[in-house]
Amino acid sequence: MKGYLGLDVGSVTTKIVFMDEGGIIREAIYMRTQGRPIATVQKGLKELCSRLPAGVKVKGVGTTGSGRYLAGVIVGADTVKNEITAHAVASSLLVPGVQTILEIGGQDSKIIILRNGVVSDFAMNTVCAAGTGSFLDQQAARLNIPVEKFGEIALQSTSPVRIAGRCAVFAESDMIHKQQMGCSLPDILAGLCEALVRNYLSNVGKGKEILPPVVFQGGVAANLGMVRAFEKELGVPVQVPPYFDVMGAVGAALLAREAVARKGISRFKGFGLADLEFKTRSFECSGCTNQCEVVEIDENGAIIARWGDRCGRWSSAGREAKIS
Repeated sequence: MKGYLGLDVGSVTTKIVFMDEGGIIREAIYMRTQGRPIATVQKGLKELCSRLPAGVKVKGVGTTGSGRYLAGVIVGADTVKNEITAHAVASSLLVPGVQTILEIGGQDSKIIILRNGVVSDFAMNTVCAAGTGSFLDQQAARLNIPVEKFGEIALQSTSPVRIAGRCAVFAESDMIHKQQMGCSLPDILAGLCEALVRNYLSNVGKGKEILPPVVFQGGVAANLGMVRAFEKELGVPVQVPPYFDVMGAVGAALLAREAVARKGISRFKGFGLADLEFKTRSFECSGCTNQCEVVEIDENGAIIARWGDRCGRWSSAGREAKIS
């Protein structure tokens, strides 16, 4: 078997997929990053290798997500792309004709508008955690319910309560107030889903022309309560595509296929990188008044990358060290 790897390294979760030459997803891995992106990538690649048949050949690898540059250096990526591009490419493959992508991840949310298969507009929210996966995880833990059951319970609601969703702190306070008033758990959870959808559409989706087909992806798309709340607010069906939780990684794999088709050769280091020793350290450059914080990556005793400087003094040296 031959195929392509896609890695989406986010703040909360890391996703890895293996896509064969025909564009079919053969394996998908979804893990918690737990603040250790390098170790998580290595662990994920080791697990993926154990799942794939012996002798499989990786023809290319792409990375995306907030940790895409770090992951790209670690694995030897052929392409490093932002999440907007990766999600749009994946959705266009799995849902032909898609015009609106709603994406909510662990700590941010975004909306992508496509027209005729091309991204025409987008917006992101990275300011407040209200409505993101980490906030829903926190509320599920506070209510002592599995986050996987959150949406299922919300669907049992017959009369959702009104909750302020503009701020994570206020939303939690309002939920507690409704609990103290005796409102049922399903009504509170459904009310929270509706509040978070209103918040999303009035901030991230403000001024956007949301046309069907509408696709909802990201980890929060597993929450059926959020799906129903979006459909209620938008008045159109909302599709949750296959591999909705690893769409960024799917897009990265597709982009890797395109990149290798142009270059003809991959920079992938092989699954053996899971056993390499990587170290990171940071220092403050005193070369000028900017005092940039520079981060360098060490692979088995050799510096393979540096970044963080504005002038290129250290990052250029890192590139030279990598080439040599």
